[in-house]
Amino acid sequence: MKNRNLTMTCKALGAIALAALLIAPAVGWAAETFKIGALFSVTGRTSFLGDPEKKSLEMVVDEINAQGGIDGRKVEAVVYDTEGDPTKAVLAVNKLVNNDQVLAIIGPSLTPTTLAAMPVAVKAQVPLISCAAGNKITQPVQPYVFKTAQSDILAVAAVYAHVQKSKLKKLGLLTVSDAFGESGKEQLLSQAAKFGLEIVANENFGGSDTDMTAQLAKIRKAGADAIVCWGVNPGPAVMVKNAKQLNLDIPIYQSHGVASPKFISLAGDAAEGVRLPTGKILVADLLPATDPQKQVLGAYATQYQQRYNAPVSGFGGYAYDAMKMLAQALKGSGGDRAKIRDNLEKLQKHVGVSGVFSFSPTEHNGLGPDAFVMVEIRGGNWKLLE
Repeated sequence: MKNRNLTMTCKALGAIALAALLIAPAVGWAAETFKIGALFSVTGRTSFLGDPEKKSLEMVVDEINAQGGIDGRKVEAVVYDTEGDPTKAVLAVNKLVNNDQVLAIIGPSLTPTTLAAMPVAVKAQVPLISCAAGNKITQPVQPYVFKTAQSDILAVAAVYAHVQKSKLKKLGLLTVSDAFGESGKEQLLSQAAKFGLEIVANENFGGSDTDMTAQLAKIRKAGADAIVCWGVNPGPAVMVKNAKQLNLDIPIYQSHGVASPKFISLAGDAAEGVRLPTGKILVADLLPATDPQKQVLGAYATQYQQRYNAPVSGFGGYAYDAMKMLAQALKGSGGDRAKIRDNLEKLQKHVGVSGVFSFSPTEHNGLGPDAFVMVEIRGGNWKLLE
């Protein structure tokens, strides 16, 4: 009887051991995954930002995993749609941090959604790489917050340098009433004197406004030589249509917030002649062979177009750059958030779609004036300006 009980005990222990062996690999594989989060405005009126960002991120993640992952670990991306809503961004970032327990976050797409989500990531000490442009995202520097979009400081300087070169003096401003517009307005006002420019009108518009003829009439009455509009679609497209209806025949400058084919699609013929600063992706074919970004831009454009059968935009490039740099930061980190943050801050001369990045403890955007070029819309295409 004792032998029989002993035999049964041994069999039971053997079964338990076998089950443990079968379960162990699954647990091991799960633990070996680098889980990252992403917040993009995939749907809603700013989907032209978030949709290419989501697609670009997924493209890079698939590429990394096809090449064996990072330090032998696969990358898993958890993506939530903020719909461009700051409240939804806060709910989503809390899920990423507390439920999904991601190692880092890419996004959000917009300045308002980024500013709303940042405190959660900062408190939890989760590295966040925003795809939005507002200066307040990285000024002052928050140790765990970075961004890939070119700053408003550089964008305004690029616009004003061209305005000055064109011998224009009096400007009418038209800025969207949100964090992106306020950040742009602050720079437009503060940099004007440096370029010898006079602001003769300073008007605002709402993100969902469908008519801006009243603001434009005030700008014309003030005697402006040119208009600078600062916002993201659809507002800027509405503005140029209204300007055409009013026969307002003065140069119109837009921000880098409309640097995508979507603006031309929305504005139609009214986009003709509009000037704006943009990353180099829109004019990659026109760049000299000596440009350090040309090869990266060409590779990204080809890969994206082949996978999605759609043209690239600079917005997708923000997420592409973020994932490429995060992949470097994950190496040797062992999944430690603090090490990932430290590795990001040490990145130097990373050639990306949005520019050449060099981070430091005092600089978490890492781009210089060469990240921008000025373009003009002609015949539905982008023309590189001198």
